[in-house]
Amino acid sequence: DPVIGLYVFTIGAAIGIGLLGKEVNERDTSIGIIMTFALGLGILFLSLYFGYAERVYSILFGQIVGISQADVLLTGVSSLLTLAIFLVLFRPLLFSSFDPEVAEARGVPVRLLAIIFLVLIAITVSLSVQVVGALLVFTLLVGPSATAIRIVQRPLWAILIAILLGVSYTWLGIFFAANGTWPVSFYIATLSFGVYLPVRLLSPLWIGRRARKIAISRQTTSPSHMDTIERRQSDSLETAGRVQGITR
Repeated sequence: DPVIGLYVFTIGAAIGIGLLGKEVNERDTSIGIIMTFALGLGILFLSLYFGYAERVYSILFGQIVGISQADVLLTGVSSLLTLAIFLVLFRPLLFSSFDPEVAEARGVPVRLLAIIFLVLIAITVSLSVQVVGALLVFTLLVGPSATAIRIVQRPLWAILIAILLGVSYTWLGIFFAANGTWPVSFYIATLSFGVYLPVRLLSPLWIGRRARKIAISRQTTSPSHMDTIERRQSDSLETAGRVQGITR
């Protein structure tokens, strides 16, 4: 079954990336090496495959109408399992993502969490390949998250918005493909790019405005600013007392 093969090879690649690369630069190198090795295996398997070419096309570019009932059941179970693990490990994952050195110093198993997170991504990739294909799987992985972090700065809200965008792209792509002649992956990729581009161009406007508000709030709540306010209040009270003494 190609779906089982997707799970096996993607999870194996995720574990290999997590074990070979601890630092960010090492992980980039391990990703490149494993990706080129996987491409070589893909070319080998395609040359050894004597089945229908449509099956190969569905793996590369996605074919949602060809998903069987067993694939739907496997997808549902995998999605629930991935979501449950992510919710349990959300806080330590967030901590280790922002500052891995401090997290490791406080006893957080950073490397184990990285491997688990990569395995969750591998499962997500296996699920997405059936919709958009192996060549356009980054459309659903990168597009919604890149758009979400341009809209909000809070990690939890960014995750929720990315999920909403990904689901919206998928359903709209299915709807357009059902009423048109082009594949689902094209519509999903177009929607992802079409939403990201204006958000990317317009995001400096509200990001700059938010940064100015934060800077102003920090200035107004700084100790020096509070001392100035207290000094002015005391001066005004002293002046008021003098005026009252003169009038008497």
